[in-house]
Amino acid sequence: MDAFTAGLLQRIRATESDLSRARAEGDDFLVEVEQGELDDLRRLAAEHGVEVGAHSV
Repeated sequence: MDAFTAGLLQRIRATESDLSRARAEGDDFLVEVEQGELDDLRRLAAEHGVEVGAHSV
């Protein structure tokens, strides 16, 4: 796995964690911010052929 792929997957995992935390805290604004970031990261992964896998967030 190259550095780009590893870094992207790490950012996705971190964002998923932040999103889960925001949901648990009931912070609707932060949920929207983190969901937007996650959508962007997943789109970037798809554009570069990076397999993200199924996550339950």
